[in-house]
Amino acid sequence: MVAEEGATTSPRTARAIRFFLLFEAATYVGAALAHFGIFVTGYEHRAAGTAESVIAGVLLIGWVATWAGPTFSRGIGLATQTFALLGTFVGLFTIVIGVGPRTVPDLAYHVSIVAVLISGLVVAKRTPSGARPPA
Repeated sequence: MVAEEGATTSPRTARAIRFFLLFEAATYVGAALAHFGIFVTGYEHRAAGTAESVIAGVLLIGWVATWAGPTFSRGIGLATQTFALLGTFVGLFTIVIGVGPRTVPDLAYHVSIVAVLISGLVVAKRTPSGARPPA
């Protein structure tokens, strides 16, 4: 498949996308380890840990894919971070209805990671340096 002219990802944008994907994945791994009782005790919630593990896995696969196909880093970043954001919204919904964990660290993490994911999506969505905006 040949990319359209101006559709390639600049090296600077690709680096930024990779940074966001790796950082986000690391935070989800940390949250999962906390919910599995590995980092700390008192915050165990198996379902939350499982969901966070899946999201971390998708973000890590996306991170690897940006190295394998750097031309498509923007699309990969948009897709994987959108998946993570939707999954995080599901987590927030479970907190609101009383099914998910309702601790201060959980609420703080969800609010923070939503802000980070939105920032990452903005970076991935921006027109890369030197590329022409779509007509």
